[in-house]
Amino acid sequence: MNHRLEPGPQSWADLQSLYAAEGIALSEAARANVKQAHDFLLKVVASGKTVYGVNTGFGQLANVRVGADQLHQLQDNILRSHAAGLGEPLPPRIVRWMLLFKICGLIRGHSGVQPQTVDRLVDFYNAGLMPVVPRQGSLGASGDLAPLSHMCLPLMGEGELMEQDSQGIWRSCPASEVLKKKGWEPISLGPKEGLALINGTQMMSALLAHSLQHLEHLWEEAHGIASLSLAAFEGLDAPFHPAVHELRQHAGQQSSAARMRDWLDGAAFLRETHEWVQDPYSFRCIPQVYGAIRTAIDRGIETLEGEATAVTDNPILLPETGEVISAGNFHGEPLAVVLDHLKVVASELGTMSERRIFKLLSGTRGLPPFLATDPGLDSGLMIVQYTAASIVARNKMRAMPASVDTIDSSNGQEDHVSMGANAGLQLLAVLQGTREVLGCEILTASQALHFRTEPGLSAKQQAHLGRFRKQVAPQEGDVEQSSRMRAAVAFLEC
Repeated sequence: MNHRLEPGPQSWADLQSLYAAEGIALSEAARANVKQAHDFLLKVVASGKTVYGVNTGFGQLANVRVGADQLHQLQDNILRSHAAGLGEPLPPRIVRWMLLFKICGLIRGHSGVQPQTVDRLVDFYNAGLMPVVPRQGSLGASGDLAPLSHMCLPLMGEGELMEQDSQGIWRSCPASEVLKKKGWEPISLGPKEGLALINGTQMMSALLAHSLQHLEHLWEEAHGIASLSLAAFEGLDAPFHPAVHELRQHAGQQSSAARMRDWLDGAAFLRETHEWVQDPYSFRCIPQVYGAIRTAIDRGIETLEGEATAVTDNPILLPETGEVISAGNFHGEPLAVVLDHLKVVASELGTMSERRIFKLLSGTRGLPPFLATDPGLDSGLMIVQYTAASIVARNKMRAMPASVDTIDSSNGQEDHVSMGANAGLQLLAVLQGTREVLGCEILTASQALHFRTEPGLSAKQQAHLGRFRKQVAPQEGDVEQSSRMRAAVAFLEC
């Protein structure tokens, strides 16, 4: 059954439901909004009034008036000329978010596109046809111009579309062939329509949505992995006491501590007396660090909920008041700074994980050095930590903010840009690195627990470790590690 798409704000849960749905259908209110804005635009055009992007050139060419007989060509030209992306195509799952968010913005009724244009975007979405969108080319200023141009070219029967075959493999094909096969006529773009389609923040928003899904998953997994490392290290549970975190007054921190208590509930390895009275920070301060990460995730969700259904093209049509306003809602700064923040916290998730790997290999608390079966003859997991450390270092470099950069474009008309798309692409890479480091940690924790004759895990820990060991069994003696590490990373896929 199709999910009905209403105009206006959507919660993160609702957005994920729309994304996962087999299909979507526009509500009557959405259709009415689109028609009202389109009818209003046609009246503006008929009046002869000069309106940016409707009967003028674009960017620095805004002062060049375009004749009434060339308005359709103007819109075709902007899609073709701005489809100037390079690099590997974005994954189809990210392009799907882009399509959804573009539809959500257009049905607000302030863009002026034809109803059939929105319907065709819905057709692509429901048929699982994802445009081929090169990942490089957006400055995050006038929105994601180049990526959105590639996304919308198939409306005209140009560019390429991807579709999954019976084996689930994505295959690309010229859009002209796909439209012919479906019996769909190419859309003839009307006034302002090309500009409305390619102005917008939908690529940056899509990168944020995709990253939030994966970061939330890794945040949950990180607590379970940390609890296994704590058991292997025979650590203390006092740092997770609820009263401690109530005194700090951060909701994210309290949530993280509660997660740890849930994982440790019923664990027999926990006891009040040890030779040691404190654990290293990478164990003791999990709620403080992971809580800050949770707070950043929640801020990212709040930003996405505002942006996903926002009107971010230009100019803005206000049919109710008869105004056409040229402004800057396409500027990506609100997304850029959040994407940069998430880069930092995703990197920190991996940084703390690598420190626990280091501790488990240190030959303390009754564990053999490097978790080697025969230390000296065997090196154990020594180089697993090397690899984790190299990934952490790479993540730190990628976590440097992109949004502090700017560069002139369009001959100085667009003289401040957000670089939000670059921040989002870097975030994808940081998340992959963090997943790899967490994979190294669960591999290490599993091996360390192999040396505990009575590990005393909770039921939840035992079940999780059992699932992991079905994929990657503990080792005896030295073995090739790379394939085991890859299997551990695959275990954490979202």
